[in-house]
Parts: sequence; structure tokens; C-alpha cells
Amino acid sequence: MATPDKNGTPSIDSVSLAIIEQLQEDGRRPYAAIGKAVGLSEAAVRQRVQKLLDQGVMQIVAVTDPLTVGFRRQAMVGINVDGDLDPVADALTVMDEVEYVVVTAGSFDLLIEIVCEDDDHLLDTINKRIRTLPGVRSTESFVYLKLRKQTYTWGTR
Repeated sequence: MATPDKNGTPSIDSVSLAIIEQLQEDGRRPYAAIGKAVGLSEAAVRQRVQKLLDQGVMQIVAVTDPLTVGFRRQAMVGINVDGDLDPVADALTVMDEVEYVVVTAGSFDLLIEIVCEDDDHLLDTINKRIRTLPGVRSTESFVYLKLRKQTYTWGTR
């Protein structure tokens, strides 16, 4: 199960990790099949999955290839901020084009990934929406030319 540790972070046992691994391989795998693989009943798997979802340990979602659903341009954007990072990070999190926001240590204060329909949409997003945010000092864009690897199995390695 996932029980909070002394810091309030869920601590996940090996059975729950095995369930997560099964769902990472196939998010539609039946609970009975997962139960057979991890040594639990279907009902026990269902309860554990629900608890993992409720605790925010995992999500079960459909992952799309942006190219196949009309988004032709992806980019990583490094952002340097003057002053407090939080208002800039908060403003970025509500933009539909922004897939994730990471506070970093190093050359950039924030790293974001954006997914856009085309180059014009990318330019508009960076130039008119991101660079104009109060506190943004500079940006550097890394346009994706080809995606070679994308996995979601890191939670169980």
C-alpha cells in the first residue's frame, strides 16, 4: 500500500509498485490479470489502484503522440527570472500549451515543455505570452526535431 512517511510523502510497497508497473505496460489491463501477476485478488487490486489514484501517486491517462493529433511543434524552453519564481511558474502552469514546468538549479530558473500546432503558434506562445510575463528576464528555446525516446516507466525502476 501507499502509506505516508514522516514527511507526508506516500511510501509505496513492492506490491503496489508491481501494480503500477503492470498499468504502465497497459493502462487498460484488467484488474483480474494484474491480480494474477502480483498475487492479489481482483478486488484487492481495485482497492489498491483506487487508493493510489486518490493519493495522487499515479494517474491513468491516454498518452498521445502530438504529431498524430495536430500538434506539429514541440520545444523545451529555458527561462530566467528576475525575483520570485513562483508567480512566473504559476502563470506558466495555466497555459494550455505548457505540458510541464520544472524549477531548476543551473543555467535556467525554469524549464518548460510546450506543444504547439505549428511554428507560428510556437512563436506566438513564446514571444507574446511567455516573454511578456512579469519577471521573465530571458528565454532560450530548444525546438524538437525528432523524438527518439519517451517512456513513462521511471516510477518503478
